[in-house]
Amino acid sequence: MVTLVVATTIDPASIGPASALLAMPGWHPGPFLQDIPSFVNGEVRLLKHDNSIVAEDHLDKRWEEATNEVVDEIIFLSKHTAVSNRPALTVHPIGIPHLREDDVPPQGGKPGWAAPPSPRIGPWLRLLKKIAESHNLIPEFEVTLEGTHHGPVTNSPTMFLEIGSTAEYWKRQDAAQAIALLVWEGLGLGGCGAVGNWNRSSDRNKVLLGIGGGHYAPRHMDVVLSFKGWQKSAIMGFLAKQNIRVGKPEDF
Repeated sequence: MVTLVVATTIDPASIGPASALLAMPGWHPGPFLQDIPSFVNGEVRLLKHDNSIVAEDHLDKRWEEATNEVVDEIIFLSKHTAVSNRPALTVHPIGIPHLREDDVPPQGGKPGWAAPPSPRIGPWLRLLKKIAESHNLIPEFEVTLEGTHHGPVTNSPTMFLEIGSTAEYWKRQDAAQAIALLVWEGLGLGGCGAVGNWNRSSDRNKVLLGIGGGHYAPRHMDVVLSFKGWQKSAIMGFLAKQNIRVGKPEDF
């Protein structure tokens, strides 16, 4: 079982963290996936392609067919955009479950579909906030949770890690280093235990599914950050998107 970390060379907020991560010890060249090079470190495989991050569908299936390695999870490194232009570090699941079959997806994915959310979303959001604070990125950068809103299509548990929200911040080396450190520590590449591991066959952790809220799902994020007793292995799965409302407005 391997973890795919996926970056694209056409996005500075993607290739920056990938380059910072590859500068850390233990990496060596791995197999190519068609024309996409890979780098190996333990059970982690980092892919660097030259296409849109939301357009490379079925990377997990394609990797399994090419290498016979089963993909356990996928982590995408990407830029974040916002009307506010506020600098941000974000974590979110993927999918466009709010679209109908005849809708045209604006940013990849498949209408009515959502990938299984990564079990690491909750623990990594908390870890990202800790790393950002220790590297003096807060309060300049906001650490935030987003809901589902784009592709690509995957079948494996998936999450996006993003730097926002303008070209000035996409290129920030300190932000790239923080995301790289999140992946390094979160996957246990430094020799310490990984953060957010979960085994459905043996673990008895609670699973929370948040539905509704806005694009940034602030109520859901408050819940994630407040569950101090679940720091190591709680699962936080979120399918939230602007314009979806379930229940009374004051509930979200």
